[in-house]
Amino acid sequence: MQQQSDKIIRLQGKVQHYAWGGAEFIPGLLGISNEQKKPFAEYWMGAHPSAPSELISSKGNQSLYEAISCHPATMLGEKVYQAFGELPYLFKVLDVKQMLSIQVHPTKKEAEKGYDAEEAEGIPLNAPHRNYKDRNHKPEVMVALSEFWLLHGFKSKAALEKLLSEVPEFNVFLPYFRKAGVKALYQMVMEMGQAEVSALLTPLVKRAIRLKQEGTIDPSHPAWWVAEWYAYQPEGADIDRGIFSIYFFNIVRLSPGQAIFQGAGIPHAYLQGQNIELMANSDNVLRGGLTPKHIDVPELMKHTIFEEVVPEILNGKTVLPGETVYPCPVPDFGISKIELNSGLSYTSRAASLEICIVTDGGALIDNSLVLKRGEAVAMLPGAEYTIYASGPCTIFKAFVPGESSDVE
Repeated sequence: MQQQSDKIIRLQGKVQHYAWGGAEFIPGLLGISNEQKKPFAEYWMGAHPSAPSELISSKGNQSLYEAISCHPATMLGEKVYQAFGELPYLFKVLDVKQMLSIQVHPTKKEAEKGYDAEEAEGIPLNAPHRNYKDRNHKPEVMVALSEFWLLHGFKSKAALEKLLSEVPEFNVFLPYFRKAGVKALYQMVMEMGQAEVSALLTPLVKRAIRLKQEGTIDPSHPAWWVAEWYAYQPEGADIDRGIFSIYFFNIVRLSPGQAIFQGAGIPHAYLQGQNIELMANSDNVLRGGLTPKHIDVPELMKHTIFEEVVPEILNGKTVLPGETVYPCPVPDFGISKIELNSGLSYTSRAASLEICIVTDGGALIDNSLVLKRGEAVAMLPGAEYTIYASGPCTIFKAFVPGESSDVE
């Protein structure tokens, strides 16, 4: 039988240096220097085989992926192991300096079909043009750590009609939109030839850059993000058709502590800011623009929901003193924010593998394990623990819902 101390283990994640990441936030969080100003885009905490976290103990370090592979029921809990066969989530910290690609994630059923089809075609998993890296869906939730901006779903019909009327370059689309609707309109602009895209959008881009320089627009205006995108593009680059999406999708602003869930089929893109992100353990992304990576418009169109989306901003629900849970409509993961101070502690029992990271302040677990800002810990199933803080402290916790009595 495992001792209680064996069920609470320090965890060290893996940094991903994608080009869109910032150079300061994640190094500052983790307490490491970045004199070379490398982009620190994501900090992964989980058991994804491409970048598994390390369990740090006096007995030696071990990959979380290997530990789960060797002792799945012990590491995950019997119910989670039977339901998923792996750790079903991937926990991240993101620093978005430059906007991410326009993207959609498939349903689990469609991911299985897509993966099996590409396997049958013999497309290598690491091929740049491969769409499906696994057989899983990729719903995701994010909680803002700063002011955070993103694109999320199509605007309403009325808002799109107003947009097409007001933007000179889009006036030509208005009769077609009124007749054929948003799916036909989006398909037309996404399949338009590059020469036509550049000819149509060049005046729009030039105007957007001028308006941003003059300070007459702010981030709530699509033109602001068009200008922001082109601040990072080489001179003479083709005009990216992803610009249509910046105008057609909802622009959403989140304040720190607010969250949003993005399910299969919802087109979206992160624009700027820092967040905590939790998703199903998948790397399936179908892209439609604003990226040098593989773009597959037909596949994107096949999986996109072409309906009006009213963004639902989540403020969370208090379930225990100091703990706020952000409800997610999937069985793969749950997320909560724990805010403590010198007069408030937090006691819980892990029913699944839980991962906790301190984002502000410091914490003490069971009067034995000190966690500073940026440090993380894995709570194995059955771990009973109390977290204390000597001052203001914020912790984010990832878990598998339905297994823990705390969130039922």
